[in-house]
Amino acid sequence: MSARESTLFATTRWTLVCDAAQGGDTGAVEALGALFGTYWPPLYRYVRRQGRTAPDAEDAVQGFFAHLLGQNGLRLADRDRGRFRAFLLGSLKNFLANEWHREHRQKRGGFATHLSIDWKDAETGLGLEPEDRRSPDRLYDRDWAMALLDKVLDDLEAEEKDFARWKPFLSARGDRLSYAAIAAESGLAEGAARVAVHRLRKRYRQRLRDEISRTLADHHLVEEELRSLFAALSE
Repeated sequence: MSARESTLFATTRWTLVCDAAQGGDTGAVEALGALFGTYWPPLYRYVRRQGRTAPDAEDAVQGFFAHLLGQNGLRLADRDRGRFRAFLLGSLKNFLANEWHREHRQKRGGFATHLSIDWKDAETGLGLEPEDRRSPDRLYDRDWAMALLDKVLDDLEAEEKDFARWKPFLSARGDRLSYAAIAAESGLAEGAARVAVHRLRKRYRQRLRDEISRTLADHHLVEEELRSLFAALSE
C-alpha cells in the first residue's frame, strides 16, 4: 500500500479537510485530491442536471476542485454539517453561485490530469434518463451512494483473490446464485464455498461501514447514513 493510500485508509475525510485547510500540509492536499478523484462523478452529474453542457460541467467541477484545494477554499468548511457528501454539495453550490461567471476559472484538461477523470464515463446514462421528479439534490445522494459502493468494491478487488468470481454474491440477487456452481469453479467443497461467501460479505459490510464512517464528522451517525444511502438507492 502506498503512503497516499495508507493516508486515505487511516484518516477521516474531515481530518484531511482540516489538515489541508491549515496550509503547508502537502500530503493532506494530495490525499484529498485523490479522494476527489473517487467522488467527483456525483458532482459532475449534479451540474449536468442543472442544464449545463458537458464542457461547461467539466469547467465547473475542475474549477471547484481547484478552488477547494487552493489556499482559502477549505477554510470555510463547516464541519458541523457532519457529512462529507453534504459539505461537497454545499460547497459546489456556493462555488457555482459565486465563481461561475468570473473570468479566471480553471480550463478543461488542467486539473483532470491530476485526478485522471473520465468525463465520458460520468456521462453514461444521463441522456437516457427518463423524466425524474426527484430533486437534483436527491439524485446527487443516489449518485454519491453508487460512487461509495464502487469504491468499496474496488478496494476489495485489490485485496481479494479471484474477487471477480465471488463478486456476484455481493449483489442484491446473490442469495439466488448456486453455491454448487461456484464451488465447482473454484475447486472447493460446497460448504467451503458457503463459508467463503459468508466471510466476503462480512468483509464487504465492514469495509462499507468503515468508508461511510470516514465521511462523517461523528461516527455515531454511521447507521443513519447507511439507511439514508440505501434509501437513496432504492427510490
